[in-house]
Amino acid sequence: MDLMDDKKYARRREEMVRLQIEARGISDPLVLQALRKVPRHIFVPDALSEQAYGDHPLPIGDQQTISQPYIVAEMTQNLELTKTDRVLEIGTGSGYQAAILAEIVFRVYSIERKRSLYDTTRKLFDTLGYFNIVTRYGDGTSGWREESPFDAIMVTAGAPKIPDVLIDQLADGGRLVIPVGDQHSQILTKIKKQKQTIQQVPLGGCRFVKLIGEHGWPV
Repeated sequence: MDLMDDKKYARRREEMVRLQIEARGISDPLVLQALRKVPRHIFVPDALSEQAYGDHPLPIGDQQTISQPYIVAEMTQNLELTKTDRVLEIGTGSGYQAAILAEIVFRVYSIERKRSLYDTTRKLFDTLGYFNIVTRYGDGTSGWREESPFDAIMVTAGAPKIPDVLIDQLADGGRLVIPVGDQHSQILTKIKKQKQTIQQVPLGGCRFVKLIGEHGWPV
């Protein structure tokens, strides 16, 4: 990519953050900084790179999508992240959300069930230097117990219910953000674990692809 392209996409990222993200109330400086830095256009198919900074999701193949920038920002801000956090992501997808997380936290653990996406994003993370992203191929609905507990967990697909196994893998004070609902629409939901108490807060309507797996929708 030449320097002119770099400048062009940098301008588009700035416009995206200013008009789509800050204008809707996202204010966490770490989230805004990450959104300004990560080259979103690299995480979409080449034919869609000119649409990468638009206010909408985009297809990435295998019947999957890269989420609308605002949804990425909202989910990330609601995880209340710090630079020392260890975060589990269920559904690597395009890799964009993991890259945003990796700009903020100490380490990201990301699980993807579609082999083609897993292989593509693993290579992309290495190319871009995201060596604090650890990936796994498999069923993410069961979490990653051997690396738990996690300070935060993000689920990037719609679940029929909140998997207890993921709550169990949260550290004390840990946060979980997950879309919950039917196969057509969900409520973005935030869970906070404090000792033995679970706080649940609805964040608003959303629409994600189905969370497939043992603790999600059947294949």
